[in-house]
Formats: sequence, C-alpha cells, structure tokens
Amino acid sequence: MVAAPRLAAVAPLFRCLVLASCLLTASRAEGPASRAFTIADGTLSLEAPQGWQRVQPKSGMIETEFSIPAVKGDGPGRMTVMGAGGSVEANVERWYGQFSQPDGSATKDKATTKKLKISGCSVTLVDISGTYKDMPGGPFAGGKAVERPGHRMLAAIVETSGAGNYFLKFSGPAATVEAEADGFRRMIEGMVAAGR
Repeated sequence: MVAAPRLAAVAPLFRCLVLASCLLTASRAEGPASRAFTIADGTLSLEAPQGWQRVQPKSGMIETEFSIPAVKGDGPGRMTVMGAGGSVEANVERWYGQFSQPDGSATKDKATTKKLKISGCSVTLVDISGTYKDMPGGPFAGGKAVERPGHRMLAAIVETSGAGNYFLKFSGPAATVEAEADGFRRMIEGMVAAGR
C-alpha cells in the first residue's frame, strides 16, 4: 500500500499539468471562429487573417480589435472596428490630418483611395503613410499627440444601408502593415452577408 500515498501526492501536480496543457492549447487555437466578426448590427461577416489575435478593445467606442504580429525589428499593428458618424469624405480628411510627410508635402497627395462595391455596400479603401500623430487616449480625448515616424494606415469605410458607416482601421509601423496588407484587403473583399 505504499503506491497509493505516492499516487495521492502526485495527483495535484498531474492535474495542474493537464490544466496548463489545456490552457496552452486553447490560447493557441487559431480557428476561423476566433477570427470571425460581424459589423452593421451583425448583418455583415468578415474573417481576420490567420495570425491576427482578437484582443479586448482599448476603448468603449471600439467594437472589435485585433493585434497584428510585428515584423522582425518592427512593432505590432492594430486593427480597430467601429461604427461612427460623419461622411466618408470628412473622415478621410481627418485621417489625412493625422499624418505628416517628412518632405513637408500634403499627405492627401501621397495617399490613395479606391471605391469598391462589396456585398451590396459601398466601400472606400484608404492607404496613408508618413509620420502618424498618435493620440493615445483616442482622437476625442485631448492630450498631446505622440509622433510615430514610418507608420502606415490601411482603412475601409463600409457604408451600410441600415446601420450607418463602419470603419475598419489597420495601422502600425510601415513594415508590419506592408507584410499584412494583402490579408487586410482579402478580409475586406471577402465580406459577406452574415449567415452565408
């Protein structure tokens, strides 16, 4: 009967190892369900690229947020999703104002925009690079801007018929954004009516 006490002594350790293994496996789960999200009151569905990690939004205004892995030697990216007011043009102009160019030229002249029709919605894609004037508390929180040279933002404004405009903004260091740019575009172009 010496084996029973020995087994009883290692049982808690065994349970801890099993639990740790389960938690590690769950945290590494990279299935489509963890990347899928909806906009426009659940009527439109998208799937973030593989490797993007859904995180708790940093602000109550943001509905969905993803952290994008950094390219070696660069910082991570961030994608936020939110519904908001204002015209497409007014928001794009505001975004231009959040960037400056090293040569002093107008950001608007260096940025690109493209209009698409996806799942019955008008979508405006915006690509802006330069020195980003980051407002850590958000654009309406006030406070001092932190200048971040070598940044890029890819954004999509989705105009829905009943839920207003939705803004999907992917920003970060230019190399990180460049590495994931095709995935962002595929995610936007793959938007479908929820339930399909």
